[in-house]
Amino acid sequence: MRIKYSTNILFFFLLYIGLVLGFVWNENLNFGSYHDWIRAYIPAIEDFSINLKETALSYEKYGQRHSPVYLIFLSFFLKLGLGLESIRIIHLHLCLSLIFIFYKCLKINFEDINKKYLQLLSLVIFLSPTFRSLAIWPDSRLPGLIFFVLSIYFFLKFGKNSNIKYAWSCSAAIIVSSYISPNFSLFALYFYFYFFKKVKFRKLLLLIIFNILASVPAFYYLFYLKVNFLAAGRTPGIDSSVAFSFNFSDKILIISSIFLFHLIPILLVLKNFYKNYFNYLKKNYLIIFLFLLVLIYFFNYKSSFTGGGIFFQLSQILLGNNYLFFIISLFAIALIFYLSSYSLNNFFLIFLLIISNIQNSIYHKYYEPMILVIFFTIFKYHDIKLFFNNKNNLVILYIFSFGYIFLRIIKNSFF
Repeated sequence: MRIKYSTNILFFFLLYIGLVLGFVWNENLNFGSYHDWIRAYIPAIEDFSINLKETALSYEKYGQRHSPVYLIFLSFFLKLGLGLESIRIIHLHLCLSLIFIFYKCLKINFEDINKKYLQLLSLVIFLSPTFRSLAIWPDSRLPGLIFFVLSIYFFLKFGKNSNIKYAWSCSAAIIVSSYISPNFSLFALYFYFYFFKKVKFRKLLLLIIFNILASVPAFYYLFYLKVNFLAAGRTPGIDSSVAFSFNFSDKILIISSIFLFHLIPILLVLKNFYKNYFNYLKKNYLIIFLFLLVLIYFFNYKSSFTGGGIFFQLSQILLGNNYLFFIISLFAIALIFYLSSYSLNNFFLIFLLIISNIQNSIYHKYYEPMILVIFFTIFKYHDIKLFFNNKNNLVILYIFSFGYIFLRIIKNSFF
């Protein structure tokens, strides 16, 4: 059965209405999104609208690691006389641009794939619990992700014709993304690693100087004015004002398990994935197992930190320990090794995903729908086009996404 454009348009409006209804009903799938909006963001936005300079200089008192840039933007609407509910609905509609930009990226990356399938893939973002929660309850991370995906769009455009204007646009987008949500700043390294090979030295030097100059206000704010909001947040279960952690065993195991979870409905429908993945696991099981044992030895993530990903939480709920989580982590680590064996590009992206999180608590919302976007845009996997060979693969992805929403509802209701 052929998919018609009119069907996709109708499907878009159904998903859009579902999001609006979520707004009306105060949907809160990520649970903490509502509390962050009420306790941290509203006071900051209101204070920014009254006294921008004084609030900016004392911003760390609001106890959030998020940059003040987007909150300052929202405060202008309050200053214009709009109410908080109007600001929320404006924010929700701005967030829809993520779906459009993702689709534009897919069109560049899959030129020979039916655009109707690409549209349906981009629309699955409507079912992301993180997207829904952070669109309904304004947060800096989603606007940061939008500009990050915009930087990917220009990066892909540059990859097609090496026009330097796209390198500049990519740089500008990742800078804006970093100012809104600083964790995205590390991905500039990925882009510049590619530019280094494709751009002439003089032009590359100008790009680097541009990035350095653009970062000066951020460093001035953080280190000269000493408004270190990055250290202002707290981790549940820790009696410390600084919630940083550089225990990479925690990060590698948890983030790789989250990575595995979100790729399950994509990789498992690919015809050759099972065979190639398990052949790789058999050939390299010893080094993978030894690496896992080292990670387990240093693993120190506590359930009291909250978060930890679905497999960590499932292990705690069902068994009261990490045994199930460690078993699943074996396959997650093997997946990381397997995908990294295809390309240094993949290893670098996964490495950046891991080190971009410097805090103790690790949540799904930091990587979803980001993993979906990265995997279909800048990740290298030769069989990925096979995903579009069967429209039922998209159906499976949608069923999986609905199932994830159901799990979030169950967790929020009973745990």
